[in-house]
Amino acid sequence: MNYSINRVAVIGSGTMGASIAAHLSNVGIPSYLLDIVPRELTPKEEKQGLELDDPVVRNRIVNEGLDRCLKARPANFYVKSSADLITVGNLEDDFDWVGEVDWIIEVIVERLDIKQQLMARIDEARRSNAIVTTNTSGIPIHQIADGRSDSFQQHFMGTHFFNPPRYLKLLEIIPHQKNSPELVEFVKEFATRVLGKGVVICKDTPNFIANRMISIAGSYGIAYALDEGFRVEEVDVITGPAIGRPKTATFRLFDLVGIDIMDHVGRNLYDAIPHDPHREVLRHEKMAALTSKMIKEGWLGNKTGQGFYKKTFVDGERQFWILNPETLEYEPPAKPRFDSVGQARKADEPAEKLAVMAYAEDRAGRYAWHLLSRTAVYAASCIPEISEDIVSVDNACKWGFGWELGPFETWDAIGVARSIDRLNGEGVEIPAWVQEMLDTGHETFYRQEDGRVSGYYDPESKGYQPMPADPRVISIKALRADGKELHANDSASLIDMGNGVLLLEFHTKTANALDPFIFQMLTTAQKELEQDRWQGLVIGNQGTHFCAGANIFTIAVASQQGDFDVIDDSVTQMQQNMQGLRYSPKPVVAAPFGMVLGGGCEVVLAASRVVAAAETYIGLVEVGVGLIPAWGGCKEMVRRIMSPPMRTRDVQVLPFLQQTFEQIGLVKVATSAAQAREMKILAESDRIIVNQDYLLSEAKQTVLDMVRDGYRPPSPRKLYAAGRDAYAALQLALYRMHGGGYASDHDVLIGKKLGHILTGGELSAPAWVDEAYFLDLEREAFVALCHEKKTIERMWHMLQHRRPLRN
Repeated sequence: MNYSINRVAVIGSGTMGASIAAHLSNVGIPSYLLDIVPRELTPKEEKQGLELDDPVVRNRIVNEGLDRCLKARPANFYVKSSADLITVGNLEDDFDWVGEVDWIIEVIVERLDIKQQLMARIDEARRSNAIVTTNTSGIPIHQIADGRSDSFQQHFMGTHFFNPPRYLKLLEIIPHQKNSPELVEFVKEFATRVLGKGVVICKDTPNFIANRMISIAGSYGIAYALDEGFRVEEVDVITGPAIGRPKTATFRLFDLVGIDIMDHVGRNLYDAIPHDPHREVLRHEKMAALTSKMIKEGWLGNKTGQGFYKKTFVDGERQFWILNPETLEYEPPAKPRFDSVGQARKADEPAEKLAVMAYAEDRAGRYAWHLLSRTAVYAASCIPEISEDIVSVDNACKWGFGWELGPFETWDAIGVARSIDRLNGEGVEIPAWVQEMLDTGHETFYRQEDGRVSGYYDPESKGYQPMPADPRVISIKALRADGKELHANDSASLIDMGNGVLLLEFHTKTANALDPFIFQMLTTAQKELEQDRWQGLVIGNQGTHFCAGANIFTIAVASQQGDFDVIDDSVTQMQQNMQGLRYSPKPVVAAPFGMVLGGGCEVVLAASRVVAAAETYIGLVEVGVGLIPAWGGCKEMVRRIMSPPMRTRDVQVLPFLQQTFEQIGLVKVATSAAQAREMKILAESDRIIVNQDYLLSEAKQTVLDMVRDGYRPPSPRKLYAAGRDAYAALQLALYRMHGGGYASDHDVLIGKKLGHILTGGELSAPAWVDEAYFLDLEREAFVALCHEKKTIERMWHMLQHRRPLRN
């Protein structure tokens, strides 16, 4: 049977249901969002004279759910206008909509009886080939579908999204035993390609994979902390980036999820796994007493304003006080420091961090060892119950919780044989298949060959199996291992992607910040591209961020020492490089993702075409450090925002000038690629890719498509300079802001410099000028601002604190 998904019904408008509908709208799929009808009026409705049968009352619950979703931070929608694709309704008046859709997603309360009642209604209303899924986090799939028709069960499965679905990559698919392989493959492919998910196929076991792992592993960590007297902030310092995990670490994660939710999940899991000896940690005496007290007091985490952390204000300064588990009092924050954590942060690779932490002899090392080793042992004990393969377990933990390495990758990092000797000494039982793996000469869970992972250990076959591969994924590590790196320095590489396409990769340690080595490699790339064997260039990488801006250290030093000629020459060279990209005779495709700030944004603006990850946070932020964009950023915003409408007669420039000025001057950053398109940073012809794993592949293909279509560089066009009167209007606005206390003297100075550029300087009347005219204004303003003491202070503050200095 051929399947397609063109419209979806999401039943349940709570936090999860509404955010699933939001993510569907992000990728252009319309949905119906349905919820129950209220059974009583609110005091406000009574005061308004409304009755239960009024439509506004009957849809109150679903409208409130969507409204919360729209207001949530971080944002669920790429752009707010996407919400127009969601149609709200209720389960009494609008249930017939269920019969119109291709996919029905149930996201209601975690009660089996209520889910079964809803499924009976869906069974009657659905089309014969409509897919039905549940977002349950732990109720057995076969129980939810019990008693339903064969057609229903054949099209029913679990699709467990992780919250928030826009940002968390994991989607656990739990097939029903009556599903066809074709249906499971269709849903997997749709989720991967369209929704951008990392899909793990799970068995129908309690809490599936990710929640099973985090419940037990998290409990081991908290139990050990309470037994050994670790402070909350100590644990979070140890279990965050130091071991390759998010800053939410342990206790902040519990606050984020909700203490009551974690307790509920733990209680349900304990009853559901009587066969699992590790379940006893879920009822650890001290942990149970602590969570019980917190729930009783209403200390449920972020949603109630306090949990393990409590937001408070001291002398007007916001602080997060920390719960002392022994006294149950909140105490001022401390800044625990451990030698091992400091060493781990210096490590380049995640595996190096774990090796440092696991065997460190300080207090942090002892905690890290306990957590990492028990997590790995538990993961192994769950094979093959929750999954037939170790790869799925690792992926579930990485994609669901943001871990850099999964449990089996972690065990490889700390050494399987080495750790087992220590575990045996601590009386920890090692799963038999792991010992057998070692005894038969398989020293690691993953086999490494030529710098890449080529296979994983399979307990059933007792040997290595090839790693699953997606041909749509290009690995830079694999290209490098294959000898495709043509040129390299400490900050960048030039790599042969195949088919005549070059890749310029940034790989600096500080979020791929642009530095002189990258500038050198950019020049090398442009020269290399002149050779006939190359068809085009991709600018991209596979770091955490595409490029968080320029490394301003050299600028700060040169400014402080008065080497302004050096700064002028540097800006001139980068302007030439950016223009070289813009007018390259061969296509240059930028592939941005993550943070793309300042100079990184200007690199993207110079490209012939952009293939951006949906989660791209991009903007010109130079004003934040007392400077202005000077590598063509201002010029490009004039070209993209101001010049097009001014080609039409009788159009007023001020609204477009204001938009451009505010976008740069107020340091606005797009929070998605879709918003970047609205801000004109991306063009309508640029592409947005939801699954970032495919970004380089799609960028490479875009180069080849452009060549096939006969690519020619753009012809230079003059840009609109609004002139002196428009500049005077901006100065007046700045004067008012200064008078109202909204802008400092230095802010006004920067604003004047920016306005001078955007309006074309001292032109007595509007005019159309060459791009070089705006570039000269950019460079002059940039160098002038480098003379300013306040600018130099801002740059050094940014370098020391990684955040702008507020006036």
